[in-house]
Amino acid sequence: MLARARQTGFTLIEILVVLVVIGLLAALAVFTMAGSSQQRELENEVRELFLLMQTASEQAVLNNQELGLRLEEGEYQFVAFEDQTGDWKASGERMFRARDLPEWVTVTEFIENDAPRLASAEDRLRPDVVFFSSGETTPFELEFTLGSSAETTHVLASDGVSPMEWRKPGDDGGDA
Repeated sequence: MLARARQTGFTLIEILVVLVVIGLLAALAVFTMAGSSQQRELENEVRELFLLMQTASEQAVLNNQELGLRLEEGEYQFVAFEDQTGDWKASGERMFRARDLPEWVTVTEFIENDAPRLASAEDRLRPDVVFFSSGETTPFELEFTLGSSAETTHVLASDGVSPMEWRKPGDDGGDA
């Protein structure tokens, strides 16, 4: 008598269980990546502003011209001080053009009110932060968060004399 050859393979139920587990793992991965993509985008936005502010500070010293950062709801713009007219004008350089922030980014400003501004209060382009040709800046602290989540707070700050610092979430000290 011939022995039956034992057939090996997976049953349909085993294959379906594996597909369900793989689907759940893929959904979990997509959900996890979606939350961190806004955090990465926030970090990229803050990095871009930090680098632009450093560049503006260096340009102010090199060109012997005061530059400023004007913060509005959901956007920011760099402006330049015109010595002849005594007014702030939008910077003509392409890299300092006005930029929008994503609507989910919350910016909290802590800017010293007594600091010199180089303009009257009526000037419509009066900047919040001034980069002086001497290398100093208006003392400031800008906090960037995802909505109201304090655990994702990025901080750009300067005491006016020291170089700007960028404190990322979880940083104890500065990261310039």
